[in-house]
Amino acid sequence: MNIAQILSIFISSVFLYNVILSRFLGLCSFFAISKETKPALAMSLAVMFVITTSSIITWLLYRFLLVPFNLTYLRTISFILVIASFVQFVEMAVRKISPSMYRVFGIYLPLITVNCAVLGVAVLNVDMFFVDGKAIPGSLFYSLFQGICVGLGYTLAMLLMSGIRERLELVQIPRSVKDLPIAFIIASIMGLSFMGFSGFKF
Repeated sequence: MNIAQILSIFISSVFLYNVILSRFLGLCSFFAISKETKPALAMSLAVMFVITTSSIITWLLYRFLLVPFNLTYLRTISFILVIASFVQFVEMAVRKISPSMYRVFGIYLPLITVNCAVLGVAVLNVDMFFVDGKAIPGSLFYSLFQGICVGLGYTLAMLLMSGIRERLELVQIPRSVKDLPIAFIIASIMGLSFMGFSGFKF
C-alpha cells in the first residue's frame, strides 16, 4: 500500500473534492437536515456507514460479477439496486435489533437510498481503482478508505452548515432570504472557500 496514495485520497475526499461542496452530490439532505446540529450529525453518521459499506459491496460486485461476465455497461443500474437493497436491509435490521437507535436513525435511513453521494462514490471507486477492467493492487482497501473519507467530508460540510444555520436563528434576517435562500448563499460561500484547497500539491 502506498502512503502517498492514502494521503492523496484523504485530502482529495475531505477537502479538495468534498462530496457536497465541490462535487455537489447529496445536496437534498444537505439543505433539508442541516437546520440543527444533532440531526445533521445523525444523518452524517448514517451516510458514512452506508457509503463505506456500499463501497465494499459495489467493488465486489464489479470485480467478481460485472467484469468477468462483461456486464460493465450495467454498472449504474446494478449499483443503484445494490445500494437501495442494502439501505432497506439496514433499516429493517436496525428496527429489529435496536428500536431506540431506529428512532434516531430511522427517519434518515430512507433518505440515504436517494442520496446520489452514495452512488457517486461507488462509481468513483470503480473509475479510480480499476484500469482496463482490472483492479489495481490494493484497490479494495483504497475503495474502503475512500468511502470513509468521503463520509468524513460529508460530515464536515453538514456540521459546518448546521452550526452556521443554528447561529442564524439568533439574528435578524430579512424575510426574503430566510431559511432556504440564505442556506443557498451560505453553501455558495462555503463552496468558494473550499476552492482554496485546490492549491494543495502532493
